Amino acid sequence: MLLFLIPATIIFLESRPEKGQRPKTSTNLRLPPPTKIIALRIYPIKSCRGISVTSRKLLKTGLDLDRQWMFADASTMKFLTIRQISKMTLINTAVDEEKDELQISVKKIDEDPDISITIPAHPSNEWLAENTTLTSGEIWGTVTDGYAYSETLTAPFSEFFGREVRLIYKGPTPRLLGGNGAEEYLGRKESTMFADLAPIQVSNAKSMDELNERLKAQDEGEITIERFRPNIVVKGDKPWSEDVWKTLRITGDKAGGKRMDHITLDVSARCARCQVPNVDPDTAEKHKRQPWDTMMKYRRVDEGITFKPCFGLLCVPRWEGKVAVGMDFQVTECTEEHRYVTGM
Repeated sequence: MLLFLIPATIIFLESRPEKGQRPKTSTNLRLPPPTKIIALRIYPIKSCRGISVTSRKLLKTGLDLDRQWMFADASTMKFLTIRQISKMTLINTAVDEEKDELQISVKKIDEDPDISITIPAHPSNEWLAENTTLTSGEIWGTVTDGYAYSETLTAPFSEFFGREVRLIYKGPTPRLLGGNGAEEYLGRKESTMFADLAPIQVSNAKSMDELNERLKAQDEGEITIERFRPNIVVKGDKPWSEDVWKTLRITGDKAGGKRMDHITLDVSARCARCQVPNVDPDTAEKHKRQPWDTMMKYRRVDEGITFKPCFGLLCVPRWEGKVAVGMDFQVTECTEEHRYVTGM
């Protein structure tokens, strides 16, 4: 048995990127033409329904309000995820920009409870001190701090989940990136809120179109890109050209047509996928096969994680700034050296 395990281990180690350096730029690859951002999405509560927005401030930790909350099991304080609880997609979120409030409600299916609460979208330290308890929670095996809302506030959600849960707002201690985003690979320390591996996920709409063509050819219904939970969706040039994107630039126009300062994103890795895209966000029903089966046939493209298909890119911003639908999006560097490193 050992004879079979050793070669597999060697292959895995050889596929890992070298520590201390990002993938090298491949000068032989053609840069795609500039394109446009056609959609922005935030997901205030991890694994719950997202929101389409026209503009948002991009923080070093991700788009403002993106995955700054999560639900946790009250007894273990471990995070809850759509991977095991499909109906989390029925928890809707909305932002009242004028009142700076986050509205949380549940789409009623059958006998689900009627739930709707409102909390500050950007709670002050004073509000948190009066209404929450600073504690710690576990996400993907690591512990991070967070502000737990009162049992009274989350009681209706405990009924919905069928277990005692708590709503957690990310605490002040940085949650450092792991995997390809770790300092040893990215070259700098960066952090995020409750996103899995990186602050930003970028997707190419052309790739979504191509996947849907394959699904239709099998008499399956089309699916929306929402299932892949991207933050930034670009129009793109060709399907799957993003597999080799390395450095990205976002720019827009100021009043009077003057160019504004650009925002640079480093692609840390391709986004390896679980079966969350099989879940219909409108009904919480999980398809037994699609799109997972189709993607497994031709999207196992990363030597670092050959047992999962890839869709989209995990990205880390170099600095902060405003992003908006309609802004220019440009790939400034490509690489043939992306290799996924497990980080959770």
